[in-house]
Amino acid sequence: MGVSYAASAVVRTGEERLTLIRRTYSLVFASVLVTIGGVAVGFTQPQIMDAVAAHPFISFIIVFAPLLMAQRMDTAFPANVGFMFLFTFIMGLWLSPLLFLVNKTQPGVIGEAALLTGSTFGVLTAYAFVSRRDFSAWGGFFVVGLWVLIGASLINIFVQNVNVDLWLAALTVFIFSGLLIFRTWQIRNVFGPDQYVVAAISIYMALINLFLAILRIVGGGRRS
Repeated sequence: MGVSYAASAVVRTGEERLTLIRRTYSLVFASVLVTIGGVAVGFTQPQIMDAVAAHPFISFIIVFAPLLMAQRMDTAFPANVGFMFLFTFIMGLWLSPLLFLVNKTQPGVIGEAALLTGSTFGVLTAYAFVSRRDFSAWGGFFVVGLWVLIGASLINIFVQNVNVDLWLAALTVFIFSGLLIFRTWQIRNVFGPDQYVVAAISIYMALINLFLAILRIVGGGRRS
């Protein structure tokens, strides 16, 4: 899962940059908590998990409806934040059947994957902020890689090869690590202070995909 955004403003002052950083990462943190809340609700509502599991593609489309609204209203507060929270809550509901199954069959794997994801996120974010490199060229490269990943993943749905799935998970970690660095560079150099919702969505999407890929790798390693 990934969405590409183009920024129309440039952060020109240190105060604007700090405002954007504060707003963006506060919203990312809050969105993760909302997603956890959505997962918790799913765990307590088996009928919701059954519906998501029975209709994964329809529910996937429903997940992204509020995301598109949040993107369209990226500077229209509070509607932009409201739609993002709605998106992240439904994302939690959508993830709940998978996480419920993983937690039941492989206890402890979710916590391990979350810890690894948080550590990876912290290291990559710090690197992107501290480094003086220009990461502008990374966007096109990793977006192309993302489309290749999506195509390969669709093929593997029909092939159902466990080893290929682990390789795709490793590729997912690589691609979204690169996208996370690129999006963080955009926050530091490109996005304007009012574009915190668009910035937060891009960071959140990278974070969620990293977590899911690491969960596949850790879970696959334990199965073997």
